[in-house]
Amino acid sequence: MRFLLPLLLSFVSSIHALHFYLDANQQRCFIEELPTDTVVEGHYRALEWNEQEQTYGENPELGIVVEVQEEPSGHVVVRSVGPLDGRFTFTSHEAGDHSICLSTNYTSWFSHTHIRLYLDIVVGSTRPDVEHDRNHVSDLAGKVRDLNSKLEDIRREQQYQREREEDYRDLSEATNSRAVWYSVAQIIVLVATCAWQLRHLKRFFEDRKSR
Repeated sequence: MRFLLPLLLSFVSSIHALHFYLDANQQRCFIEELPTDTVVEGHYRALEWNEQEQTYGENPELGIVVEVQEEPSGHVVVRSVGPLDGRFTFTSHEAGDHSICLSTNYTSWFSHTHIRLYLDIVVGSTRPDVEHDRNHVSDLAGKVRDLNSKLEDIRREQQYQREREEDYRDLSEATNSRAVWYSVAQIIVLVATCAWQLRHLKRFFEDRKSR
């Protein structure tokens, strides 16, 4: 027997809870229509019929086989054997129908054991949202790194300009200082030359008068 469990909203998580009966040598499958990259979590609990107590109870030897296939390709997404109370998780790789099949680990075809199986299936779009958020955060982090790199370049350029301005200012001050001292030296030489010439002329005229 196959049951159709449609996914009503692609981006809103949904929960399917049900219980059903199967024999030890039977397999029950459910069809779930899933979009791409959708996380599906299942929780099951199996109880075995006890003839002596006339009730369903837990049997530690009972195990549940879970098999998930993509339809119609038949690609197996999950194949596992778990305890009577367990979980399974898978992510759809392609959009479309997925068959979720459950059976027992009993191999005898002559067994008349009856199983009551409780099943909860949670369908959500956790992975795509997380991936989208991570990609978004990664894009923002990349932009922040680019901005920081540009700011670093601007800081280095400003520091280089300040160093060049300091060097230029020191060179200008040194040049101005040398120019001032050169002018002072020229004035001193000119004054000394004038004084020597005046003294020489004075002696020349005094010698002419004495003759």
